[in-house]
Amino acid sequence: MQQAQRDAERETAREREAAAAARLERDLFAATVGQVIPLRRTVVPLPVRPRPPAIPQQRARDEAAVLVESISDEFDVESLLETDDMLSFRRRDIGPEVVRKLRRGVWALQGEIDLHGMRREEARDRLAAFLRMAAQSGKRCVRVVHGKGLGSPGREPVLKGKVKSWLMQRSEVLAFTYARPADGGHGALIVLLEPAERTQLSPRSAPPRR
Repeated sequence: MQQAQRDAERETAREREAAAAARLERDLFAATVGQVIPLRRTVVPLPVRPRPPAIPQQRARDEAAVLVESISDEFDVESLLETDDMLSFRRRDIGPEVVRKLRRGVWALQGEIDLHGMRREEARDRLAAFLRMAAQSGKRCVRVVHGKGLGSPGREPVLKGKVKSWLMQRSEVLAFTYARPADGGHGALIVLLEPAERTQLSPRSAPPRR
């Protein structure tokens, strides 16, 4: 009986020693680490998928119009040609007095494009875009500089002849003539464009690019 009581007392003493050692260990850890602040739980938002870019409808319509109004290197100029001995051009519904006024510089120049030194494909595309924008902005008289071809292989004015053919195919062009010497002479053309209202109401069709 007494032995059992002593065993129970020894067990109780061991439990007290273990509890005291645990408290001492916790106190030592707290003194070493310092105050502990629990981390806040953050909510990570789901990634937002970007919207697909809007399709520029007007630009698509403009590009489609450019394709319709493209100009061809194989165009037969004899089907539209109305020229005089000064190497000018006018459409059949335009009187010769218009060309004479162009030659004298009656219309003020409202814009110009310099194609000199460009390759044929680049010059063709740049000229088409320039004429379309000029007509849309209401310009009536512009200058197209193509150069005299003196720097071309064999000194042949290849671009010079192509520019005249391209101009005849454009619905905006009413007439053109070589510039006066002060404005570029035979290295440039003075071009008369249709009024913007007329171009929108009754566009001429142009052959597709080949």
